[in-house]
Amino acid sequence: MSESRINSKRLTLMAMLAAMAYVAMLVTRPLPAVAGFLSYDLKDVIVAMSGFLLGPVAAALITLVVSLIEMVTVSSTGPIGLLMNVLSTLAFALPAALLYRKSRTLRSAAVGLALGVAIMTAVMLAWNYIITPMYMAVPRAVVAGMLLPTFLPFNLVKGGLNAGITMLLYKPLSAALKRAGLLAFHGSGAPRKFNLTSTLISAFVVVTCVILFVLMTRG
Repeated sequence: MSESRINSKRLTLMAMLAAMAYVAMLVTRPLPAVAGFLSYDLKDVIVAMSGFLLGPVAAALITLVVSLIEMVTVSSTGPIGLLMNVLSTLAFALPAALLYRKSRTLRSAAVGLALGVAIMTAVMLAWNYIITPMYMAVPRAVVAGMLLPTFLPFNLVKGGLNAGITMLLYKPLSAALKRAGLLAFHGSGAPRKFNLTSTLISAFVVVTCVILFVLMTRG
């Protein structure tokens, strides 16, 4: 296969994944926010899967493009919202993409996503402390008082939910793209066996995080 054909397929796949990420953001936008302004965003799942499929650079480009389009179409938070959006998504998706690129195994994907949740949570705690006082026009002490009881659990639940969904959806998406000829097989190209343990754990994480998220929006 020629290099131009490969590049064309890659660009097509990136555009398709960017469109999926934008739609995922729109679908979850009506969900209730935690503390009135912390909203869940499903697009991080698509970006994380993009990192698995195409690598960290592609994931970063998709994040920037989708976040910019979101800012000019449906968001009311302007450049500050754009900055926080990009930081959150990249902190979650890039660690997983980097680890999975080195070793394309289930273990690497799971460890990478867990690391992404931890890094994203830490990054958002720091940046909410820096940015939120200016955005909400409140004293920094008020935001500092919200870090542990509000921002910490929200980001852990959001990250855990996105990690669980990514683990559930990545293999079906990858297989579908390979059948469609949009993605090359790696290694021998042999399909991997269904992993019941991983599926059950991922499903448990998703259900648990959904319950916690519902409780947080009502609390």
